[in-house]
Amino acid sequence: MAKAKKRQAMGRGLSALLPTDENLVQGSVEGKVIELPLNQIETNPFQPRTQFNPDTLAELASSISELGVIQPITVRKLKDNNYQLVSGERRFRASQSINLKSIPAFVRVANDQESLEMALVENIQRDDLDPIEIALSYDRLINEIELTQEQMSKRVGKKRSTVTNYLRLLNLDPIIQSGIRDGFISMGHGRALLSVADKQEQLKLYKKIVATGMSVRATEQAVRPKKTKTATANDYTSKYLDTFKNFFDATVQTTVDKNGAGKIIISFESEKEFENIRKKLK
Repeated sequence: MAKAKKRQAMGRGLSALLPTDENLVQGSVEGKVIELPLNQIETNPFQPRTQFNPDTLAELASSISELGVIQPITVRKLKDNNYQLVSGERRFRASQSINLKSIPAFVRVANDQESLEMALVENIQRDDLDPIEIALSYDRLINEIELTQEQMSKRVGKKRSTVTNYLRLLNLDPIIQSGIRDGFISMGHGRALLSVADKQEQLKLYKKIVATGMSVRATEQAVRPKKTKTATANDYTSKYLDTFKNFFDATVQTTVDKNGAGKIIISFESEKEFENIRKKLK
C-alpha cells in the first residue's frame, strides 16, 4: 500500500506543487504556472503541426503516467475561464489519452498573431519535424506574420540560405511533397528534383527513386544537364537515342568514331534497374 501511494505521488509530477485557477483571484493567472483542468483547454487552431506519431505519443503517455508532466504546457486565457493551447500539444494529447483530469500550464498573454508565431517557432525548433512541415511553418511566418526571410532567419536561429532551401520544397509537386513527409525520399532528393522544370518528368523521376532506391547523388547526376556533342556525318545514332531511352527506361549513350564504328552504353543505378534492362533484352 505504501509503495502504491508513493508511485501515485510521483505520477503527479508538478501537479502536486501547483495552485489551481480556482485558488487564484480571477484575472491574476497570467504569468503563472497553475494546474488546469484538461476540459477547460482547447487546442490551438493555429497549430502548424498536423501529424503526431502514435508510438511516440504512447511512450510520452507512459512516462507521464509514471512521473507526471515534468514540463508545463503553455496556454493563453480566453473568455469564461477557458484556455487555449499555445504550445505543448503532444503533452496535452498524451495526458488526455491516459484520462488525466488536469495538467500544469504556464498562462501567458497572447493575441492570435502572437499565438500563431509562438506555435510556429516552437515547432520549427523540434528535431522530429519533417522537411515539409518546417517549410510550411516558414511559409506561414512569412505570409501570416509578415516576416521577411531575413527577419525569420534571425527569429528561428537559422541561416537565410537554409530557410530558402526549405521554402523551395513547396514548389515540388504535392505528390512528391507527400513522399518527403512519409519518408519515401529525403530532402536531398527533393532539392535535386527541383532542377527538373517539367512536372511530369519530375514525377517520373520521383517514382523511379522510390522504386529503385536511387541515392541522392545518383539523383543529382540524373538531373544534371547532359553535355551535347556536335553531330558529325558519321554520328547516325543520335536521332535514335530517345527510342532506346524510352524502351529501356534508362540512360543510353552512344559513341561513334570517324570510321562509323561505335558503342551503345546503357547505364543503371541499382540491381533492380539492371534486372529491368536484362528482361527487356530477352
